[in-house]
Amino acid sequence: MEQESSLNPVELGRHLMLVRERGGVKQAELAKRVSLSQAVLSRIESGDRPVSLQEVQDILAQLPTPEAAELSKALQRTWKVLPRPPLDHADQDLLWDAELAARDLVALRDRPDTPHAFERRLSEYIEELRRGAALLLKRDHQVAFIGSIGVGKSTAICRMTGLETPREDGTMVPVLEAGGGGITVCEVHLRTGPGFGLIIEPRSDDEIRQDVADLADHVLKGNVPIEEDGPVASESQGISKEVARALRNMAGLAVQRPKGPDGKRTTVDPAKALADLFPTQREFVVEVLSRMELHRRDRRDVWYDSASGKSPKAWLRDVFAAINNGRSAEFNLPKRIEVVVPDQLLNASQLTVRFIDTKGIDRTAAREDIEVHFDDPHTLAVLCSGFNNAPAAEARLLLERAKDGGVRSLEINASLLVLPRPSEALAMKDDATSTPVESVDEGYELKGEQIALALEPLGLQGLGVGFYNANEDPASSAQAFLVERLARARESFRTRIQEATNGAKALLRNHGEERIRAVLRDAGETLRTWASMNTAVPPVHAHVQESLVAQIQVAYASTVRAAVRREGEWTQLSYSHHIGYGARRLAVIALGKAVDDFAGHCKILAATPRYAEAADLVSQAERVLTASYEELLRKVQLMGQTVFKDALKADPLFWQACMAEWGQGPGYKTRVAGHNRDWFDSEARRKLEEELMALVAREWARALQSVTELLEPTA
Repeated sequence: MEQESSLNPVELGRHLMLVRERGGVKQAELAKRVSLSQAVLSRIESGDRPVSLQEVQDILAQLPTPEAAELSKALQRTWKVLPRPPLDHADQDLLWDAELAARDLVALRDRPDTPHAFERRLSEYIEELRRGAALLLKRDHQVAFIGSIGVGKSTAICRMTGLETPREDGTMVPVLEAGGGGITVCEVHLRTGPGFGLIIEPRSDDEIRQDVADLADHVLKGNVPIEEDGPVASESQGISKEVARALRNMAGLAVQRPKGPDGKRTTVDPAKALADLFPTQREFVVEVLSRMELHRRDRRDVWYDSASGKSPKAWLRDVFAAINNGRSAEFNLPKRIEVVVPDQLLNASQLTVRFIDTKGIDRTAAREDIEVHFDDPHTLAVLCSGFNNAPAAEARLLLERAKDGGVRSLEINASLLVLPRPSEALAMKDDATSTPVESVDEGYELKGEQIALALEPLGLQGLGVGFYNANEDPASSAQAFLVERLARARESFRTRIQEATNGAKALLRNHGEERIRAVLRDAGETLRTWASMNTAVPPVHAHVQESLVAQIQVAYASTVRAAVRREGEWTQLSYSHHIGYGARRLAVIALGKAVDDFAGHCKILAATPRYAEAADLVSQAERVLTASYEELLRKVQLMGQTVFKDALKADPLFWQACMAEWGQGPGYKTRVAGHNRDWFDSEARRKLEEELMALVAREWARALQSVTELLEPTA
């Protein structure tokens, strides 16, 4: 099907202007060369006047530069199978090579005399080229910073991007609030835009009501029995301190610390005083909500105005702090804050990069808002860690869970960024000799070796590791590390489409030779034999709820209560996320080894001289099974999320039983975990798990079929 579309006049005009300027030619001079008025050429370059392809070529002919020749070549290309890339795309030639191969594949596939197995190979190559092109064409990337509360993520982000403003004493402070950790109320996105501004995605009214109910629990906790034993009891807080602070400010209930007559400060909590006036928690919640005046908080964005009398970054810091702390009467409690700045965050050629400052990890690292970043090929998950404990326990846990969940590209899509404090690197000693290091770089190198050793059990000793002391290291060092990691991801996209293109060319070149067909049949027979021997899905001695139950035991008691109150859907503890992960893990346990075995089998075949001419078939079969397996994991995860979520929603008695455990004294989490085990162990839920494994079996059969359909018939 024809993919060609008319060129965007604005895009075309902009590139004409760039080529002219880089060639050192004045607009008036070029207009004279091509017999146009300067006014007309100006309109062409601004995109205000449509221009034919021939007119453009006539203009470019008067600009004898390599850039003009490249643009002329790009404009002569007609794209029929793959989408046309932007004129400034760095991989024009690579994509064009793929386009030409795809055209030949389509033409051969559509011939009526094409055998079925061969048609399947052709179709698979076409789809593979389309998928590879889509990855390469998308130049929007995200860098998600992930780490525990207080590790220094926000400070590092602001330092490496220049988002700082001076205090009165001249010291620089971050635009994003930073301090001892737990400062930002929500996930913060940073992106480039037309100016300085903030865009707010607010929490819904229902979400805020639930947050206020959590605040009420916290305010009134002195009136209810402790729910946990030991030190956890004093830490248990269902609502984070930053959300509690914002809610209090929105309701005019901020904690005060006035000085007494003796000069000493005392703590006054207006929320506790207010709670004493209401006989029930419900009435207290209504009163707090009434004071917040949510109906007036309907503003969604704010942009810098020089009339503020402040510098743009100082203004941004003040407004961000006001919204983040609930001190702005126009804005609701945010679910996400988008910080917009006019400058590039990262000097990554041709890429548009967004930074994500995730909510700091507090006890529970296995959160949906964090783990979602490991599956996106256009997101670099940057695990931030302190120096002395690198890789931090949270980073190791997340990497281990990603591996267990079947994520196969961690060394490309994830990295570790170590954030040393002053003097920590110089305190390093050689493990063998106890000799102190002589420089910071040597300290970094030694710590890097220790990190690689710690990650070896996960098979991730090659994970990218960077170091950035925000107080002493130049911002360019952190920038260079991130640019290199993104470049590696882009290179993996190029490799992917190049492999598909080369395989397609080999297929097109050799398809008519009977001698080669005989080799293909022989190699295909070994692949078919492997498939026939691996049709059965092995039994799995694990269950879909294991991740969920484990996280219930790890989380704060009040975190569990907050999740129960929301029928399992809360950012800190999401039932659907953990069940989806559990379902995906079951599929990995059942099939991950078989997929790895097949890859190994294919590599042996490809390296065998007698099968040299079948290498493209073997390689294609491996890629097809891997792609089918990854799609299988996504389907299983989605089924786990939706089916069990629906069943949980339809069972109010389960939630009532869990709710009733609050206030019954120590052991709350254990009791709730017990209710969860009983629920999942019931016959109805076991049937759901059986349906899940039946889906795994069906999708595995389809995956194997997608491989065998590529193979030449034996007779």
